[in-house]
Amino acid sequence: MLKFTLYKPMFKDITVLIKIVFFLFCTQIFSQNTRDLKLWYNTPSGDVWENALPIGNGFQAAMVYGNVNKDIFQLNENTVWSGSPNRNDNPDALEALPEVRKLIFNGEYKAAEDLANAKIITKKSHGQMFQPVGNLELSFEGHDNYSDYYRELDIEKAITKTTYVVDGVKYTREAFTSFPDRVMVVRLLADKPNKISFSAQLTSPHEKQEIKINSNNEISLWGKTSDHEGVEGKVEFNALARIKNEGGNISQNGNSIVVENANSVVIFVSIATNFNSYNDLSGDEYQRATIYMDLAFNKKFDDMKASHIAAYQKYFNRVKLDLGTTEASKLPTNERLENFRNTSDPSFVTLYYQFGRYLLISSSQPSGQPANLQGIWNRSLKPAWDSKYTININTEMNYWPAEKTNLSELHEPLLKMIMELSETGKETARVMYGADGWVAHHNTDIWRITGPVDGSFWGIWNGGGGWLSQHLWEHYLYTGDKSYLESVYPAIKGAATFYTDFLVEHPKYKWLVVAPGNSPENAPKEHQGASITAGSTMDNQIVFDVFSAAIKASEILGEDKEFAEKLKSMRKRLPPMQIGKHNQLQEWLDDVDDPNDHHRHISHLYGLFPSNQISPYRNPKLFAAAKNMLLQRGDVSTGWSMGWKVNWWAKMQDGNHAYKLIQNQLMPLGTVRGGGGTYNNLFDAHPPFQIDGNFGCTSGITEMFMQSSDGAVHLLPALPDNFNTGVVSGLKTRGGFTITDMKWENGKLVSVEIESTLGGNLRLRTPNEIQFKSGKKLKRAMGENPNSFFMVDDIKTPLVSEASNIEPLQLKPTYLYDIPTKKGESYMFVLK
Repeated sequence: MLKFTLYKPMFKDITVLIKIVFFLFCTQIFSQNTRDLKLWYNTPSGDVWENALPIGNGFQAAMVYGNVNKDIFQLNENTVWSGSPNRNDNPDALEALPEVRKLIFNGEYKAAEDLANAKIITKKSHGQMFQPVGNLELSFEGHDNYSDYYRELDIEKAITKTTYVVDGVKYTREAFTSFPDRVMVVRLLADKPNKISFSAQLTSPHEKQEIKINSNNEISLWGKTSDHEGVEGKVEFNALARIKNEGGNISQNGNSIVVENANSVVIFVSIATNFNSYNDLSGDEYQRATIYMDLAFNKKFDDMKASHIAAYQKYFNRVKLDLGTTEASKLPTNERLENFRNTSDPSFVTLYYQFGRYLLISSSQPSGQPANLQGIWNRSLKPAWDSKYTININTEMNYWPAEKTNLSELHEPLLKMIMELSETGKETARVMYGADGWVAHHNTDIWRITGPVDGSFWGIWNGGGGWLSQHLWEHYLYTGDKSYLESVYPAIKGAATFYTDFLVEHPKYKWLVVAPGNSPENAPKEHQGASITAGSTMDNQIVFDVFSAAIKASEILGEDKEFAEKLKSMRKRLPPMQIGKHNQLQEWLDDVDDPNDHHRHISHLYGLFPSNQISPYRNPKLFAAAKNMLLQRGDVSTGWSMGWKVNWWAKMQDGNHAYKLIQNQLMPLGTVRGGGGTYNNLFDAHPPFQIDGNFGCTSGITEMFMQSSDGAVHLLPALPDNFNTGVVSGLKTRGGFTITDMKWENGKLVSVEIESTLGGNLRLRTPNEIQFKSGKKLKRAMGENPNSFFMVDDIKTPLVSEASNIEPLQLKPTYLYDIPTKKGESYMFVLK
């Protein structure tokens, strides 16, 4: 409790005292409490993987169980995948394409889907599997009876810790996967000498494996990944575990290392593979693993820990979020999860938000692989959906937080994969569809397959390449890096080129449409249970964005003027969005939506988010129709779908509804029938675990505080009652602006400082009037934003059903300002 002694000579003005008290109160309440940035528990994980805690450095990862008598560190490496370089195109597609289109346009959807299954869907691999390496297992004899158990994951430092007491001795284990040293480091301590005794071994579920002890008391696990769907497993990996002890003795027992009576022990684990690239497996896994091990082994633990924390915090500390704390925050993480829907625990949202950033930092590092369906953590040889890259929403969602939560460099693995897909996808476009450019369907893997998989109901969708190409463009919008744009322009252009060849005129409507296509994983009843269609709303929206990005990129770079004009002409012939008889945004060309359809995918709201085609200010009736669609689909859904819905409700400027979705997501799995939730370690539950929900919710929470896709930097667009007062810093916007500090009280924006890294006009939309800190008034904005990074392309006027009585929504009043800025300068604004 804060105490004050008041001396009259010090405080002649009582208002000065009040301000000081208020400042100290806010400092205490709204500091990003270090305890609030820990996942912690008073029970071990047992044998439940979803209780274990994730650590990773983008290349190597582990799930730390924290069990007392037999601790497990389940190991992953980002290139350990089944199979080997392969292609999965179906050359029969080209001949069948005209007939498939004819059947679709005749309304024979089931027949079209059957033909697509026979002639378009791959007859080769449906994608390879991300696989585990194995386990590091530490066995402690005589540690069955313990007390004072505690374990944590400190996401401010990216370190796990487990402590407990046995026979009056306190034992401590720390673990981290070093960012600079590329190895996992585990330290074992006791508060009394000669008390650390255990055996260590490496195990693996792989059929092809060899475990041995090298001459330096180093355990070596070599393995080769699985054959799958006719593709031979050729990824060879080597995991090395080497022990450094202070005091005591080391010996061998079979394939185990035994440590007796040590004072402290440090275990180093290095993992590497023969993977060089998606088409090259000529590396030497043992040599690589040994190099990492030798470089790390002679370093001091404290030095490695300090350099690890510094490398991690270079990313993590860029964004701070304070929403206040309550007594609820003092409970273990699993109890906070259990209680969250029924109590006020705002710092739990902060923890979950920053946990999403932690997971992206830990699973996606420059020159590594992108975060897959489970990030970089997987224990199964045959994980759900192969733990690969599902690119009809899930992979894209993984990277929604990258730019706006100030982790732009961590976008690189995905951007690199997109560039690789733009190469492999050329042959798919040519062989299957007779088209130039490149295409990818709804899944890919480490081998960068681009053919359709899983069956026509899911796999006929060919918008994966188009959607992914928007990430290339988005990175430019945030960074303004023209040389980068020049390097990725061929992929942006190639995605557009594919559609210029693939689009076909609809015989009834005369629009240019994608056929065959679908609205991912959903189907109207009128289509005989088939999803295959022509001109789904999502397909139309993606093509619009692909064309628009290519047009703008060509203009910026001064290239391909004729091609850009062609795209403008074709863009005019795309179908408009439509408002149907139920006042809904139509999912298909025909008005066949069912208001009782509660499908987890609401793909046609791509136009609302992550795209910006649906705006409350530019097309208010379409905006209202999008809200009606959200209401009709309902809130109950799988974990990742709830993450997307947080973003949508934030775009709806409905903070309370967005918060309701956060509450739904932060529920223990099984709380709501038919819905997803969250596991005890805060992994998202589809179920099973999918990491996209974590990333999606972190993105959505950001969108509640700041949006920059609709022509302006919109501050506090969707603030819920539960976040009435708070502070956030470090968020990034399009156009290179950084919100270095933003504070609000009682729902009002009190102050904000913004840095301009590129210069140009800063258009601010705020919930209340503000002014410069100096007291100078701001200029009210008029017309279009002159800053090209905020340019929004006009869409076609929506078509509205005669049966619709849609009306625009009543929006909260906002204030729009224009501020000219200079590169490298900061600007401070306060409540007027």
